[in-house]
Amino acid sequence: MVLTLYGLAAPLGGTATVAMTLAEKGIPYTFVSVDLQHGEHKQPEFRKKQPFGLVPALDDDGFVLYESRAICRYLAEKYAGQGPTLIPTELKAKALFEQAAAVEFANFEPHARAAYNEGVLKPHFNLPIDASALNTCISKLSDNLDVYEVILGKQRFLAGDEFTLADLFHVAFGTTLAEAGCDLMTSKGPNVKRWWKEVTSRPAWLSVLNSGIKTTMCEDDAFKSGVSEP
Repeated sequence: MVLTLYGLAAPLGGTATVAMTLAEKGIPYTFVSVDLQHGEHKQPEFRKKQPFGLVPALDDDGFVLYESRAICRYLAEKYAGQGPTLIPTELKAKALFEQAAAVEFANFEPHARAAYNEGVLKPHFNLPIDASALNTCISKLSDNLDVYEVILGKQRFLAGDEFTLADLFHVAFGTTLAEAGCDLMTSKGPNVKRWWKEVTSRPAWLSVLNSGIKTTMCEDDAFKSGVSEP
């Protein structure tokens, strides 16, 4: 049975993270757009899938899962035999993956999300930007990317020399930083710049970015090319 993904149609946030994982693995799915503007995600029917009233959520033949990182890990392990290996299986390699994923969760996403909320979301709703708050989160992110620069000077990706979910998890909010007036992903240093270009040039992300999040009942050429990526 085809998976059903519920979420935001725009290539942003957790829904985009899950969509990129599906694309990396070449997994067909049905997409159901949730109308956040009119509060559909807060309605009792949707809360049966996601009790906190947030997106995304995944339904795999009656098995319902929420939280984007949990969904991505589930997909990577269920479909381990197709597409790139997004979670290593060897003990030490998996420990390094979990370390890198924890770094993204604690040291990147909170600041990138805050920059998006302050620099992009507030202007969208005609709310005043708190310049001090925006500068603070960008400064914290800059300090952390200094550490990324050192790590990526020793290896191709954050968990080693293979692309994993730890890298993928950065994309959805990292790509919004430029819109918030922050060029750190391309100016911080040569290693971060090289890594970021490679991660955001993957066919899986380009398919989500250019075609949007939508039902994919079969593997199209973009997905197939994404699956063949290292």
